[in-house]
Amino acid sequence: MPQTETPGIEAAPRTRLRWWTELPLIVLVYACYSAGRLLARGDVSSAVDHGLTILRIEKALRLNAEHPLNRLFTREPWLGVPADFWYASLHYLVTPALLIWLFRSRTVHYRAARTWLMTSTFLGLIGFTLLPTCPPRLLSAGHGFVDTMAHYSSYGWWGGEASAPRGLGGMTNQYAAMPSLHVGWALWCGVMLWRYGGTRATKAAAVIYPLFTTIVVMGTANHYFLDAVAGAAVMGVGLLLAPLVMRAADRARGWLAARLPFVPGGSRGAQAPIVSGECQTSTGERIPRQRDARLDEPGAEPGASPADHPAAGEGAPAPAR
Repeated sequence: MPQTETPGIEAAPRTRLRWWTELPLIVLVYACYSAGRLLARGDVSSAVDHGLTILRIEKALRLNAEHPLNRLFTREPWLGVPADFWYASLHYLVTPALLIWLFRSRTVHYRAARTWLMTSTFLGLIGFTLLPTCPPRLLSAGHGFVDTMAHYSSYGWWGGEASAPRGLGGMTNQYAAMPSLHVGWALWCGVMLWRYGGTRATKAAAVIYPLFTTIVVMGTANHYFLDAVAGAAVMGVGLLLAPLVMRAADRARGWLAARLPFVPGGSRGAQAPIVSGECQTSTGERIPRQRDARLDEPGAEPGASPADHPAAGEGAPAPAR
């Protein structure tokens, strides 16, 4: 009975992936993500309205954990400063590091995992475009939030405008809060560590990293709790869509290969010339040595074997038949 491969993050790559093709692809996707966040700024008043609506929904559902966490991080620098470093750094360090680790050590799972991450990222970009949202830190002071990154800006490289380096805050879209891809990417990292880490330490990190990231994004007043929920939901939808995206990519690659004159890696239809005189040989098989017949000697024939030649056996006569 033929075995079928279940689509998902266990799918093996059909072609060998190369780092010099993967790296530009990842850079391109991240550039599109960053450019999309920058361009999809939206109307500020609409973004503020969306933020206040989320805050009202959370209060009605008694899910408003942002205020106590933000007050704690503001009052205690030993919590607030590490949280700001966590928010400004790990999002851009842990995810690429895990992608490199998967590419080198878990190659059979890399393509599906990378497709899942990229698909979810594009879904998040759609959310930024359709629902620009003001984060808690940019609401008016009357709502009780403190921007901890501005509050502790003297401790790090970031400025008061965003988690970007000083002077570059204007190059980011500060209203791209819904969904929280800080939480979404951290969840992806947690799944990768849990499934493929193989040690207790990696399984502990798989739980701690997304959990702490969720606490950090709320305590620093960069996201609402529902932003974090939306980030996890986006990753779930991306996981469901990833097999479809991979199949579409395979069909597109096959369509291009059928129409391009040269296929990378050599033409699969090309066959080696037959050199064994219609004899079936395998790779590495040795063919017995044959001496060239001397056609100028009497009795020599083009098809004669060494045993039939008078000189065979160092001058000994051929055996009687």
